[in-house]
This record gives sequence, C-alpha cells and structure tokens, in this order.
Amino acid sequence: MRIQDIITIDKDILSGQPVFKGTRVPVESLFDHLEAGVSLDEFLDDFPTVSKEQAVALLNIANKLLNSKNVAELYATVA
Repeated sequence: MRIQDIITIDKDILSGQPVFKGTRVPVESLFDHLEAGVSLDEFLDDFPTVSKEQAVALLNIANKLLNSKNVAELYATVA
C-alpha cells in the first residue's frame, strides 16, 4: 500500500494536518495512543473510520523509514 493510499493532507481538513485517508482522524492520534499503551485494536475501536489495513500499513511504512540506511538524513530533516 502506498502512503498516498493511507494519508491525506488537505488544508481544508484539520488545517492540513495529516489524516487517515477518507477520515478526519489525525495520523498523530495513532502514535499518541500507542505511546500511551493503548492497543491497536482499542485505537481502532475508538476510531472506527480507520481500517486496520490503513493503521498496519502506516506502522509498516514508519518502520521502514526509521530502519532505512537514510535515517540520518531523515533525522537531520526533522531535528
């Protein structure tokens, strides 16, 4: 699944905050929930408009990004 199939960024939806495509659920909310110890299933219960496929695909993309050989460049960009 491509990131464009998972995330939408539109200035008319939550002022351009990245959201799960087809929803108004910020991507950040998934990471906030996981950081707080909330399970993926609980997150999906809280946000039924997000599919499990979307959430898992986003986590896989984040994993690949953070484990890539170019992570130093990514870090320099966001630091």
